[in-house]
Amino acid sequence: MNRDDVEWKGYWPSCPTPFTEGGERVDFEALRALLEHYVGCGFHGVLVNGTVGEWFSQTEEERRSVAETAVEQVANRMTVVIGCTGYTAKEVAAFGRHAMSCGADGVEASAPPYSKPFPEEIVQYYRDVSDGLDAPLLVYNWPHGTSVDIGPDLFERIVAIDHVVAVKDSTPDAEQFYETARRVVGDARVFGPFMTSKGLDVLRTSGGDGFIGGGSLFGAADAAFWEDFWRGDLAPCEDHVRRTEALFPELWLPGGWAGVHGAYQSELKAAMAMLGQPGGTVRPPRLPVTDPAALVEIRAALTGAGLLPR
Repeated sequence: MNRDDVEWKGYWPSCPTPFTEGGERVDFEALRALLEHYVGCGFHGVLVNGTVGEWFSQTEEERRSVAETAVEQVANRMTVVIGCTGYTAKEVAAFGRHAMSCGADGVEASAPPYSKPFPEEIVQYYRDVSDGLDAPLLVYNWPHGTSVDIGPDLFERIVAIDHVVAVKDSTPDAEQFYETARRVVGDARVFGPFMTSKGLDVLRTSGGDGFIGGGSLFGAADAAFWEDFWRGDLAPCEDHVRRTEALFPELWLPGGWAGVHGAYQSELKAAMAMLGQPGGTVRPPRLPVTDPAALVEIRAALTGAGLLPR
């Protein structure tokens, strides 16, 4: 398999998993409503049980139930890829086989968390994942969660593995991402920070496929960025870039690994609640943003971006 075996492109929200108050259980009603909201925004795909989906605090049964619910709710209206990250290739492949049996379009996995694998170990890990399932595989570079950063040389080796059809690169080093994109875009779909001034230039000159963001605060405008780009209408793309580059530093720390006022998932769900999006709350070890001053600042940032009325 390679990039030509899938049609993955455009804006995909990494779907938060809504939990009930205190994180006691998954709020499947809110999850269905959130997915329906994403369909209504015209998004081109959705990633479920990724970092924003708090896979790390779900039981195995919950992870499978969330995957089943997402595939059923979206019902072929956009691409659904299920996050199956685990500590071993065997675990990833098992989650992946379940996801595909439910009707998912593909599987996503980062390098193993905590173990801090060496390059040879990362390559073998993805070979073992590929051998353990028959599904399109999206490789996720997430240095803040894995303590390893997959650079261009290593990515070139990984995309040569059977079943690897796409990469999601969340390195904090933007220049490294652009070099990776240039080198692997001919073999794999590339998702990363193209919705920036520099990213838009790279899209125009070297190509790229999409962006997988933590949810979506701008909604349909995020999908429209890609529709406009594909039509060659760059002026609205540039306008949207200016809006995002003005808002995001007010909410997220450099590299996008955490919120200014709490964990990434916590701040995102606080903003979603203000925007009327059904995100539920976070689950421990994540804690919700409850400080009144922080909530005022989040609301002010959304208002300044035109997402809430003054």
